[in-house]
Amino acid sequence: MAEINNFIKTIMENDLREGKVDHIATRFPPEPNAYLHIGHARAIINDFELSMAFNGTTNLRFDDTNPVNEGAEYVDGIIADLKWLGYVPTNVFFGSDYFEKTYEKAILLIKKGLAYVDDLSQEETTAYRGTLTEPGKNSPYRDRSVEENLRLFQEMRDGKYADGEKTLRAKIDMASPNINMRDPVMYRILHKEHHRQGNKWCIYPMYDFAHPLQDSFEGITHSLCSIEYDNHRPLYDWFIEKCEMENVPHQYEWGRLNITNTIMSKRYLRQLVEGGYVTGYDDPRMPTLVGLRRKGFTASSIKEFILYTGLSRINSTTEASNLDHFLMEDQKLVAPRYMAVFDPLPIVIDNYPDGQVEWFDASNNMENLEMGTHKIAFSKNLYIDRDDFVEVKPNKKWKRLALDSEVRLMNSYFVKAVSVEKDENGKITLVHCTYDPATRSGLDFKERKPNGTIQFCEASTCKPVTFNLFDVLIFDETEETKGLSFIERLNNDSWQTKNGFVEVAAKDVQPGDHFQLMRNGYYCVDKLSTGDNLVFNRTCSLKSSFTPNN
Repeated sequence: MAEINNFIKTIMENDLREGKVDHIATRFPPEPNAYLHIGHARAIINDFELSMAFNGTTNLRFDDTNPVNEGAEYVDGIIADLKWLGYVPTNVFFGSDYFEKTYEKAILLIKKGLAYVDDLSQEETTAYRGTLTEPGKNSPYRDRSVEENLRLFQEMRDGKYADGEKTLRAKIDMASPNINMRDPVMYRILHKEHHRQGNKWCIYPMYDFAHPLQDSFEGITHSLCSIEYDNHRPLYDWFIEKCEMENVPHQYEWGRLNITNTIMSKRYLRQLVEGGYVTGYDDPRMPTLVGLRRKGFTASSIKEFILYTGLSRINSTTEASNLDHFLMEDQKLVAPRYMAVFDPLPIVIDNYPDGQVEWFDASNNMENLEMGTHKIAFSKNLYIDRDDFVEVKPNKKWKRLALDSEVRLMNSYFVKAVSVEKDENGKITLVHCTYDPATRSGLDFKERKPNGTIQFCEASTCKPVTFNLFDVLIFDETEETKGLSFIERLNNDSWQTKNGFVEVAAKDVQPGDHFQLMRNGYYCVDKLSTGDNLVFNRTCSLKSSFTPNN
């Protein structure tokens, strides 16, 4: 795997050298309200790889401070995703584990005159907050006494008030040029059962208050996040200081990575699932890790892709096809290679003996001969891809089968098309061919050059397959689509299926197996595949449009 090297690693090196820290401790803090997508993979990989570079630690901490939509299903899914990527957290914590300690720090701020209970509604709070160019104004409840705030906050905890009736806010500066510092809400009331705490709590801390305290409780040294939290850092530091935290973590931000034709929003992904636009979070068109895994991407290909994109303070965009490149690089020397036909066209070898099946040795991987060989079958009746035949050769660039032209069938013989049969609509239903026994694979006949080489499947031994072929799920916004919702930009042809055959050597493949289907692409076996009903997902085609960074 490529070595991690970015500006945050340099910061860590300097902090260790200057004695600011004596170890490196990071954390990955997902909210368990959805399945992780490839944007989360970027955070996971950098959090873990950066700490590992210094023999440090990385905690997995579930940010479960909002009971709405959070649940054990997502907790289990996130743990499985980390395991699949190959990372083992030093510790697994839950933000809800710290509810009591966080509550005590809120009491401390109230006693210090730095927090107050507010009765403004959400709409009123927003109106009082001001704008980017105009300062906010103080809440009429801002100057409540410490005693009154302690009583009201206790009553909030005791469940005396309805959702939204009161909040606890930090008392900072309503005229601050940083809107995040204008008396942010620390606690809100939510009468909803928590997936771990049950109904023990009806007040829940806001992320901006809970997160820095949790980092401190765990001894995190470098709290890494995306660039949209840059203007939250002063608030992060304020809570650490005013809550008198013993351990002082520091927040560092990196630019977001956008990927073309890819949805990078949990809210939108949830909308796709709940609206029935996809089959679930593990739909192979989804950018979720479970979706990418089902489509056939490997953990190592995703790691290499993420490390290749690097980190900077600037938001960046990369082509989705670049991920395909790293899958091909990962699999080219380890994936077995089979022949398959996707739109079967029957051919009959008229001069081949009836009832005979001949077997040939074929390399499992022509780029890695150490993978050995497997047997392929050849007989009078075969299938080729319909796209590999035309009646009249269109031009010299046509390197496939046509009437009166000769091609090599992979690892077997040269065949020549001599005639066709058609149905009443003019569609070709059978191609008659002849073969030359002197062109048997392995014999020396360099003086003859076929019009290309194509794959085939022997009719009596090949296995039927449903091929799932995927295209982009969503089109990027352009001048033509400007103003359309993301639902209106969905690609209606993003999932197509074909029914064809694969050679018999692949008959025992299992869900999750990876391989290359020659001349077409890299595939994996879908989770719904069975021995009697093989289902293959195309991970990517063999054509790479990799665009290296300048």
